[in-house]
Amino acid sequence: MTQFTTFMDAALAEAEAAAARGEVPVGAVITRDGKIIARAGNRTRELHDPTAHAEILAIRAACASLQSERLPGCDLWVTLEPCPACATIISAARISRLYFGAADPKSGGVQQGPRIFAHSQCHHVPEVYSGLLEAQSAALLRGFFARKR
Repeated sequence: MTQFTTFMDAALAEAEAAAARGEVPVGAVITRDGKIIARAGNRTRELHDPTAHAEILAIRAACASLQSERLPGCDLWVTLEPCPACATIISAARISRLYFGAADPKSGGVQQGPRIFAHSQCHHVPEVYSGLLEAQSAALLRGFFARKR
């Protein structure tokens, strides 16, 4: 039996770096065989791109690294519940497992809102684990938005 290792600290570091750039503090890493193969934080403002969510950027980097449009055997670790668009891409990329920190009651698409993976047209459903470093992830987001107000 292998020991469970979390990569949420690395995702949280990406979220902190995103916050330092003035981006909404969401970070993501993709692992394969217990090693990080891609990492990213939100860059929507910097890139002037509404699709530049941490998950999407990490998936793009992992696909480029593996030279494949699919990521079976890969795990995605993200600090915030993915939105519906990101959840759809996670399914399309065939990510094996999704681990996330804070729930997103306003814009989530996994356990909130449209629940993309429960939809009959969803072709691939990853294993989903929520609540990892939830308090730290939520606190980072709350602090970011409190400073904006």
